[in-house]
Amino acid sequence: MHKEKYGVTPQGEQVDQFTLRNEPGMEVKIITYGGRITSLKVPDKNDIFEDVVLGFDSLEQYMEENPFLGALIGRYGNRIAKGKFSLDGQEYTLAQNNGVNHLHGGDKGFDKVVWKVKEFLDPNSLVLSYISDHMEEGYPGRLETQVTYTLTEDNSLDVEYKATTDRRTIVNLTQHAYFNLSGDFTNSILDHQVQVNADDFVPVDENLIPVGELSTVTGSPFDFREPKAIGKEINAAHEQLKRGNGYDHTWVINNPENGLRFAASALHPESGRLLKVYTTEPGMQLYTGNFLDGTLPLQYGKGFYEKRSGLCFETQHYPDSPNQENFPSVVLEPGEIYFSKTSFRFSVKA
Repeated sequence: MHKEKYGVTPQGEQVDQFTLRNEPGMEVKIITYGGRITSLKVPDKNDIFEDVVLGFDSLEQYMEENPFLGALIGRYGNRIAKGKFSLDGQEYTLAQNNGVNHLHGGDKGFDKVVWKVKEFLDPNSLVLSYISDHMEEGYPGRLETQVTYTLTEDNSLDVEYKATTDRRTIVNLTQHAYFNLSGDFTNSILDHQVQVNADDFVPVDENLIPVGELSTVTGSPFDFREPKAIGKEINAAHEQLKRGNGYDHTWVINNPENGLRFAASALHPESGRLLKVYTTEPGMQLYTGNFLDGTLPLQYGKGFYEKRSGLCFETQHYPDSPNQENFPSVVLEPGEIYFSKTSFRFSVKA
């Protein structure tokens, strides 16, 4: 593990960058601002290592408005309708930072705070912690969160989330890396062959809030049970695709009772890079970078991130769960430990 100073926030907080490397040569860089993955280098079929996550070149760029590149997301990943939810008969009001909705923790979610680094017990693991005070961003309870990034010798980046609270609250943590397995961010991800282990998905209304029921993927562009190119049906005449401007939906990952299980995969045919995602979460948001618009600067050179230059596998509970009785609960009780794990496993397919 290597540590270096990355920058200083306007508030005077030092931000550090940590580099983890394994014996095969895979490398991940993570900054304490937002717990963001700034770089993730993996080999292709010719053993050429290239970065496969979208990022920036400086702290200043990460602190400017951007779509959560590489960030840890909390307290609540995804959307909460109208920025309101009720718990124990009390209504809580959150920031409406996505139209009329609350998104990814609010105006200053976990993506915009400086995380503390815990003692190095394992040279292959980076342990980050953050304490969110009672009513921070409108959420009840003092939430103590710990996220551990572990780089394994078999080219897996594991992300473990733990949290405790001193009073009832809601929690839904995730990681918002944008992947482009080609290693060239001027390419789109439309040629990536994607598979999702889900028989159902969560349809949304015109504000991207769940309508309250699940839909089968059968016979729809949302059927990824067999691998297919992202671009094959992304422009199909389907109401849900129109609402999301492409794929921006949660899939219901099969067999939630099995704990850590296969959720999704992405293959870039030309490079041979293969990513498999495993999670303990009930759902996964597949987002295809529909709102990237050519205004954010490319890392490593000239140019900009264009529409669909990256895709996200956001393992999580379903959107708007606090307002949806039929969805799995996101309530955390005092004395309980919130636990979630996701593994991003990289390999090469010849």
